[in-house]
Amino acid sequence: MSDGDWDLRDAASKQKVIEISIGHPSVRFMSKSENLSQFFGEDGRTVILPIDHGTVIPVQGLEKPAELIGSLRESVDGFVVNLGIAIACKDALTGKGICLRTDGYKPTYPGNADMGSYRLFTADDAERVGAHAMMNMCYLHHPREADNFRECAAVISEGIESDIPVILEALPFGIGRPDDYTVENVGFAVRLAAELGADVVKTTFPTNGTVDDFKAIVEAAIVPVIVLGGAAMGDDRALLAMVKNAMDAGASGIAIGRNVWQHAAPSAMAAAMNAIVHEDASVESALKLIP
Repeated sequence: MSDGDWDLRDAASKQKVIEISIGHPSVRFMSKSENLSQFFGEDGRTVILPIDHGTVIPVQGLEKPAELIGSLRESVDGFVVNLGIAIACKDALTGKGICLRTDGYKPTYPGNADMGSYRLFTADDAERVGAHAMMNMCYLHHPREADNFRECAAVISEGIESDIPVILEALPFGIGRPDDYTVENVGFAVRLAAELGADVVKTTFPTNGTVDDFKAIVEAAIVPVIVLGGAAMGDDRALLAMVKNAMDAGASGIAIGRNVWQHAAPSAMAAAMNAIVHEDASVESALKLIP
């Protein structure tokens, strides 16, 4: 098929770059590095805001997602979204990195069995909504880890084919289990996700871990590592200290959601985190940005 045979309506619906040449437009896919650059700037660091919680838990703070995106985009490099938000908030997301969540996780009803992570979407879906990356859970030590690993591998394989980077959210056993987030367990989870082929690994700072502990994990990761925030902490200093420790240990950024958009001053908290990640600000100076 020649360049001139491309259906431009189809091309526009996917993540492609349109170039005008003499006689007809030509179309090329964005490379993986170009997609990653939507999140990571020249400093190689990123501030990502997950707003993908609506399929997992009932949450306050996401009632008006387009307004939320608009109010925080100045301090945020990219967003993690579910398919519905990618479609509904297309205009608000323009110009920012878009990471499509490809799985669901946790039972939404207390009596349901914990199925861990279960895959929902594909790279084709990511292309259709113009996503620059895909994110999937990677739960080692979970009863369904064999199925989960196969699904992670499938997402990664599709990412290679489509040049869409994959961020694996690697956690021992599952989400919300801090007692299991030891240095050894987190280190193994990160390296396992990298060896599966993740382009970036999202993980937690180990419970009771030190900067040196996390530095060893990052240095053994072989791919960039970003740090999650988890449930809203209600302690600005502790949260920003964790972000600072992660960056000092060599992390490439953060992917923190509820601690930002459930904060009393979301824009200020986002700016404070941005200052630490992109400007090497101290915890004290970052705290001054929060009223």
